[in-house]
Amino acid sequence: MNDTDFTGQRVLVVGGSSGIGNGVAHAFRARGAEVHVWGTRPSAADYAGSEGSDLTGLHYTGVNVGDPDAIDRAPQPGGDGATLDVLVLCQGTVVYRRGEFEREGWDQVMAVNLDSLMHCCRRFKPALLPSDGRPGGRIVIVSSIAGYGANVGNPAYAASKAGAISLTRTLGVAWAPEGIRVNGMAPGLVDTKLTKVTTEHPKRLEGALARIPMHRMGTPADMAGAVLFLASPLAAYMAGQTIACDGGLSLA
Repeated sequence: MNDTDFTGQRVLVVGGSSGIGNGVAHAFRARGAEVHVWGTRPSAADYAGSEGSDLTGLHYTGVNVGDPDAIDRAPQPGGDGATLDVLVLCQGTVVYRRGEFEREGWDQVMAVNLDSLMHCCRRFKPALLPSDGRPGGRIVIVSSIAGYGANVGNPAYAASKAGAISLTRTLGVAWAPEGIRVNGMAPGLVDTKLTKVTTEHPKRLEGALARIPMHRMGTPADMAGAVLFLASPLAAYMAGQTIACDGGLSLA
């Protein structure tokens, strides 16, 4: 039996329209899953030509996860009453130029990066619970290694990611007895639209790569591998853990 075969399973990747989330979505699709993604734009067509975004074969819904009511109103993947096997929470935003020190920037980042995680988990918990002989579902919360340290220019980003790691621990313990496995993955430096402030500046990029023991950036495919593991039977005895997938950066 192939432990990373997701044939017949329904997966929702929140933030799956681009970057890491898009790589995760296609990794599940390549392994037989029915994959739904949520993104910020009204329709899949609005991503045409966007770098790092390929919605081919994915079921797309535009949802503003910064609004708890929008999360509650969004259609159920697979239709009303449908079950969900895997929920990957990969949404994220950042405000540069010290904007997170102001109320508007702080609130924006916390609403998307932390608050929406709990709202999504709450919304989909009933669909993830074991039913009719079906095992319970799995949740993978994608945070960041920024949650393990200080990020001087982005206090909301760092705090929200630390909160995401803590939420993973708490839900992992709280929901394990109910049959739902909750774990997390903390990426390091990955070339996405959120990291352009580093990747598009040669000097900054050179300095960043020098601090990574593997001397390269991660890719969405690298991150997808860790998520697939956590969602698979290979991680059946894990609860509340966050795996750092960062080329060794957090240890250097």
